[in-house]
Amino acid sequence: MMLTRRSSLASALGGFAAATLPAGAFAQGNYPDKPIRMIIAFAAGGPTDIVGRMLAPRLSELLGQQIVVENKPGATGNIGTAMVADAKPDGYTILFSASTMAMAPALYGKQVGYDPVNGFEGIAYVASVPLIVVVPADGAKSIGELAEMLRKEKGKYSYPSSGNGGMIHLAGYLFVEKVGGEALHVPYRGSAPGMVDLIAGRHAFQMDTLGTSKGFIEGGKVRVLAVAADKRLPQLPDVPTVQEALGFPFSINTWYAAYAPKGTPRPIVDKLNAAFNKVLKEPEVKKWAEDRAIELIQDSTPASAKKFYDDQMAFWDPIIKQSGAKPE
Repeated sequence: MMLTRRSSLASALGGFAAATLPAGAFAQGNYPDKPIRMIIAFAAGGPTDIVGRMLAPRLSELLGQQIVVENKPGATGNIGTAMVADAKPDGYTILFSASTMAMAPALYGKQVGYDPVNGFEGIAYVASVPLIVVVPADGAKSIGELAEMLRKEKGKYSYPSSGNGGMIHLAGYLFVEKVGGEALHVPYRGSAPGMVDLIAGRHAFQMDTLGTSKGFIEGGKVRVLAVAADKRLPQLPDVPTVQEALGFPFSINTWYAAYAPKGTPRPIVDKLNAAFNKVLKEPEVKKWAEDRAIELIQDSTPASAKKFYDDQMAFWDPIIKQSGAKPE
């Protein structure tokens, strides 16, 4: 069959366009066409892991590909975070992170292992969670008694955390400082192992989230003494805020967000953002979060997720330096 001049020209131009398009242009349109790795830079069973694993199957359903959760704990989350920063920016490796991500730059300095300012694309700011003060079942009976213990017998007691310079560490550090006491900080590879030792009575208290502690509280293994928030939580109506009980402001929230390696194509980032935002509107997810005092962030954008992270780095930098926290 003879080709017309017009069809020959169209065919030639089509071939030229295909040859000059970026290598990933066609792949972006089909994204995702294989499973996506979601790196969680903390141990299984901790707050970040619990929230990430709740979201993963719902994201999988929306995206049509499995979200495979991989825990990469260590160095206060720095190991898993650096892994994502170094990953290929194709949307198949993403980071589900917590507030500690904003603390690593001040903690590690030039040894952080990646560019904390320019190393990531924001995907979504997911949630904010107030911290609570928990103690062993046979520990202090009130937040006032705990404060008195830390003041009167300085250095005798300890508190665990998910790692040096992380949110759980710094919240514990600030609490001890505010009450005028002294206590030994004991870092773990994630908050869940620290909780095991708290339950065993090896520590005086731990800063945690209700989501992580809920089962232990209901099982009578730990007790909640106070909430590190501006007002009482509806889920714990009989538990006072630290300010109510001790007289000084003490409101500290941890947070969760999703990020991709720098250079991930915007259409892919936008698709991931839309999936996160849709999942966060699902009634079952809302109920799950409400039961655990987790405030879901609605309709965040990639830009707002990145700005929030940048602002948090600026906020925590002087506090970390004051605390004297050092890398593990």
